[in-house]
Amino acid sequence: MTTTNIAESDRVSSAPEQSAIAVKNLNKYFGKFHAAKDVTFDAAESKITALLGPSGSGKSTVLRMIAGLERADGGHIYLGGQEQTWTSVQDRRVGMVFQHYALFRHMNVRQNIAFGLSVRKASKAEQRRRVDELLELVQLAPYGSRFPEQLSGGQRQRVALARALAPSPKVLLLDEPFGALDARVRQDLRKWLDELHRELGVTSILVTHDQEEALELAHRVVVMHEGEVQQVGTPETVYNEPATPFVAGFVGSANVINGIVINGHVQFGEQQLDGASHLSDGMSATAYVRPHDVKLSLSPNGSGSRATVQKIADLGWASKVSIQLSDGQKLDAHSPNDQIIGIQDGSPVFVDLRNAKVFSPDGATPSDELAAV
Repeated sequence: MTTTNIAESDRVSSAPEQSAIAVKNLNKYFGKFHAAKDVTFDAAESKITALLGPSGSGKSTVLRMIAGLERADGGHIYLGGQEQTWTSVQDRRVGMVFQHYALFRHMNVRQNIAFGLSVRKASKAEQRRRVDELLELVQLAPYGSRFPEQLSGGQRQRVALARALAPSPKVLLLDEPFGALDARVRQDLRKWLDELHRELGVTSILVTHDQEEALELAHRVVVMHEGEVQQVGTPETVYNEPATPFVAGFVGSANVINGIVINGHVQFGEQQLDGASHLSDGMSATAYVRPHDVKLSLSPNGSGSRATVQKIADLGWASKVSIQLSDGQKLDAHSPNDQIIGIQDGSPVFVDLRNAKVFSPDGATPSDELAAV
């Protein structure tokens, strides 16, 4: 599946919205390394769009090109309907927040926040008014005279966000803003940013490798891998209807089952799995199924693959059940405890895998096959 096809199919399936940012066929090379390959997506007005992918996927490079910090080697960038591909950073009216804060250590909090305003020659009175307003907004009013080294990591990131917001940017760009923080602080700041965005409604692009962060905060998710867009869609679509094997394996946890296509089914051992009617007999195929979509029972109930329970780990209201299929392949099921009564270590069980998503080795899905007809 091509990047263009994915982006176009997403626009067809989603209701069109006013785009504050549009990236069209964006390319970037570092020497011979192709860091961004025909990247195309839109970001809706007043919403958060997440660029999600592992390290080296090209997401930060794309963000820096939108900001004007990197020059594109091809393609177009539109902000508010106006092409900005070659304009200066200053002319783009974007605010940017980095992973490591990038605060000026010799300036206190008030001076850091006011920096962009002073560059734009705002009056002293206007600077004071705006800084006071932002200190209240980011809940740091008592800390205006402190220096960055006197603040916690979470407080520094809030100062960095206030500094980016001070000149009232049209677009806010966030490059792994919580990446340097520990898990608890990151979770707290995520909730705070969500509430802040609901209040301000500034158009934002969030770069992250944290899938939970993207799914929780973003209105739309752009999944990237090796410089290419793999899928664009709502968090629900990307999670529940992955377009490629990479998306299926990267966004959320997934079990992987390998088999051979026979009569429209994926055959593994003596078991069969539906969902391969788009593939030719004899092809190898890979099925991805979420642990919470794996249903266990002590009787076949008309369907189900035979398996043996290897281990049950109680997680509180639910359990993680590790099982081995009849052909030796292993997978995990996440089941509410009241649905696995009577199942224990060593129990023979039947596994319902009807929600598995089947892909061919080249990533083809049923929608691809239909589009080619």
